[in-house]
Amino acid sequence: MSVEKAKAHLAAVGLADRLVIHTEESDTVEHAAAVLGCEPAHIAKTMSFLLEEGPIVIVCAGDAKIKNSKYKAKFAKKATMVPFADVERLVGHEPGGVCPFGVACGVRVYLDVSLRRFPVVYAAGGARNATVRLTPEELANAVNATEWVDLCDGWQEDENAQ
Repeated sequence: MSVEKAKAHLAAVGLADRLVIHTEESDTVEHAAAVLGCEPAHIAKTMSFLLEEGPIVIVCAGDAKIKNSKYKAKFAKKATMVPFADVERLVGHEPGGVCPFGVACGVRVYLDVSLRRFPVVYAAGGARNATVRLTPEELANAVNATEWVDLCDGWQEDENAQ
């Protein structure tokens, strides 16, 4: 089960106590924000993409959108999301619970700079009703992020949101 993988990963980095299981689903940015009582921008959404060498995940602020030209400049190919039916097999988590914790072996995790404007963000925790509260730096350390990237647009207008 995805939440167990996420929990084991978080335990290994000393953050197991940050995983919260909610009674309501938090499977989308909007649902998670409503459950947590925060702005959607504070949700650290995790999206999975395919590269020649395998799947990657990109974690960005809830109000950010991947900009194709930035993605192509970074990865030398058009952004192609992992098909819904293949997400769990390739990434290690089911759709709605995709998170950067406990991903499948070889899946690289990239964090978008859109997250850095907040003192705290909320990532999915491996289930449709699980979240993890972290600072952006705790997130980077917890997932052993490949690197911070600037791949998104749509969030700059809201830079003062806290």
